[in-house]
Amino acid sequence: MSTLTGRLQESWVKPVRPGMAAEPSPGPREPSPGPREPSPGPPERFLQEELGSDLKSSRKVEHLLHKLRDENAALEEQVLTVCSSVPPKVSAALSAAAQARCSLEDVLQRERGISSRLDQHLQRGRLWVDDLGQTLNQVDAIERPMKYLQCLQHIEELSASVQQCLMVNSVWDAIKAVDKLAALDSGLGQSGCRHLQDFLRETLCFWHNIVKDRLSSDFEKVLTQLQWPIISPSGPSLTPTPNSQEISSQLEVLVAQLLALQTSDDLISQRTAASCQSQAAVQTAAAAAPLAPVPALCLPIQIMLLPLAKRFRYHFYGNRQTNSLSKPEWYLTQVLLWIRNSSNFMEEKIQPVLDRADANISAKVELCRGLVSLVQEKVAGDASRMLYDDALFCHLVEEVLQFEKELRGNHSYPAVFPGLLHILLDDAVLQKWLAVEKKMAVEKMDTMLSSEGAWSSQYKDISDMDELKAPDCAETFMTLLQVITERYRALPCPSAQLKFLGLQRELVDDFRIRLTQVMKEESRCPLGVRYCAILNAVNYVSTILRDWGDDVFFLQLQQAGISLGEEGVLGSLGMMEVGRLASLEGSLFDGLLALLDRLKADMLGRLLESLMREITEKTRPYRQERWLSVPSQHDQSTMSLSSSACPMMLCVRDRLLNLHQVLSFSLFQLAWQGLAERLDNFLYQDVILSNHFSDGGAAQLQFDMTRNLFPLFGHYCKRPENFFKHVKEACIILCLNVGSAVLLRNVLKESEQEVNDGETAGDPPPESVLNEMGVYCLAPCDVLILLHLRASWPGQ
Repeated sequence: MSTLTGRLQESWVKPVRPGMAAEPSPGPREPSPGPREPSPGPPERFLQEELGSDLKSSRKVEHLLHKLRDENAALEEQVLTVCSSVPPKVSAALSAAAQARCSLEDVLQRERGISSRLDQHLQRGRLWVDDLGQTLNQVDAIERPMKYLQCLQHIEELSASVQQCLMVNSVWDAIKAVDKLAALDSGLGQSGCRHLQDFLRETLCFWHNIVKDRLSSDFEKVLTQLQWPIISPSGPSLTPTPNSQEISSQLEVLVAQLLALQTSDDLISQRTAASCQSQAAVQTAAAAAPLAPVPALCLPIQIMLLPLAKRFRYHFYGNRQTNSLSKPEWYLTQVLLWIRNSSNFMEEKIQPVLDRADANISAKVELCRGLVSLVQEKVAGDASRMLYDDALFCHLVEEVLQFEKELRGNHSYPAVFPGLLHILLDDAVLQKWLAVEKKMAVEKMDTMLSSEGAWSSQYKDISDMDELKAPDCAETFMTLLQVITERYRALPCPSAQLKFLGLQRELVDDFRIRLTQVMKEESRCPLGVRYCAILNAVNYVSTILRDWGDDVFFLQLQQAGISLGEEGVLGSLGMMEVGRLASLEGSLFDGLLALLDRLKADMLGRLLESLMREITEKTRPYRQERWLSVPSQHDQSTMSLSSSACPMMLCVRDRLLNLHQVLSFSLFQLAWQGLAERLDNFLYQDVILSNHFSDGGAAQLQFDMTRNLFPLFGHYCKRPENFFKHVKEACIILCLNVGSAVLLRNVLKESEQEVNDGETAGDPPPESVLNEMGVYCLAPCDVLILLHLRASWPGQ
């Protein structure tokens, strides 16, 4: 009943929404505007849902009462169940937490105890460590002298072993002992025992030199029997001799023993080179550009080079006549001869021995390396003495380049090994080379521009070779640049190559300025032979530079300049221009080509202006012709060229022939096309638009143009009338029959009137009508003007 009572009370209570005031107490109210039917409240809806419309039915009330009692009992049971189950869970959780806390405190207590005992143990351990450290230091102090003495004893044992092996001729065992000394020396490299190191190195050098001298002596005897060195081209015969088998076996054993001694020899050589770098004895060699580290020569080849090195120093050092600064080709040629004469011997006698010894070495290349090192030292010393003599320096550079070319080409000297070009990359030598190249190029330009045949072509009598009609000065200049390119092309350093490229660009700009100066002197006669020769020179230089811009060598230099950021190459280019160069859309010569093209266009414009002045003077009678009074001639076959047009036609013909002879093909194409364009505009403006024409005059004009003027240009193209569009179309309009002319005039006037009135024409546009007549260039207004120039109209 309590549940039922509560639910009924809740049904009767009117809920109050948040934010709304409670319902005020009953009081006097204003009368409502009219009777309004009350809506059922929550209790009424509940009773209607449960009891229906029959509120007096006792059965339904009893059923509702039992239902509410069951719900109330179920709710009470649920509340009791929850209240009875929650406290045991909560108490269990609290109990577990208490136990965990106790366990944690226990663990913390144990940790503090263990930490305290550990600190005490560590304290005692530190005392033991300090005591043990002192003991170990004492042991080390006692052991170091013992190890020192043991090392000395080991050195003495190895030294005695080498001595004993040499006494019993056991060379292989001696070499092994020497290698052990070398390994010990490498192991003591970081040691602070300087005296021990010095003693070991002296011992190593002593026994190494003894073993090396002994092997070298035996090896030299075998080489003597093989008639080494080979000095002359007619060297010893390589056919087998009676004792060749014994000599070959001795050679193979000695080469293998010398190769086994290579490790200690390289170590000693490195020590010697490191100690000699700070001495003044190598100042001449230091003048050359630094070399990349290369492996040392193998010991057998070093011994084989000794007699050749002795001969080289005997002939090309000191006061000998063969030691001449003006004749570097003597020692360069001699070295090449030695390489050529010794190639067969090295490949047939030494290379098989090296291969059987599993030495990955080329005997011929090793010999070349040794001989080239002799030349490097000589060239580096001579180059420093020639910096103040241009003639000697130029000769040395030429000989060095020739030597390098033959060494790499004819003798297959690998590119990984340095030749002589690195000597020319030294800063002082390179700057001298650039200065000499510029000086000689400027002197050559002065000479060739002042010569008598500077502006004549050496191929003028050979039509197949004279398409560009380049004058001798331009061809000589570009040949000079090409020779400079061939000289620096082989340099192994892109930065140095870019310096020479900058010099070439500077020379091209200088030559352009000189051509401009000569052109201004000859500009009084633009149709003269020299003026046209200058124009040909400008065109020739620009053509060659465009070809160079597509050359692989210059494209590689272009990429190298961008990657290195060379200011001399990039100059003041912006990011866009640098991007074009990087994508190979432009070339390094674009700036020069723009200047040359501007000069070419200016010169061609001056030539055409002068030509038009001459032709204009010749056309004065033709312009004054009385076209209005020319009678009509129905028979076209009897027509002839107007007498007043003859001077103009002769002038055009002669000038075209002359330009065809003196200008290159590409320039002549530009010249006659430019002349045709200017002549078309001139005849249209000064002859056609300045006169009125009868039917006969229009026919005569058309005959003069189509049968006489246009064919003059027909020698150089298939359809010359396409270059005289204004004149051709004007003749079409002027020669229309009267009926067609009247219709065309009416159409054009109607179209013009509709345009002025703002109306849209329904008929085809006038342009389509003109196109059907063959008129494409002239506008409708121009056609109207031409129609007004006709004299014959109906009613006149």
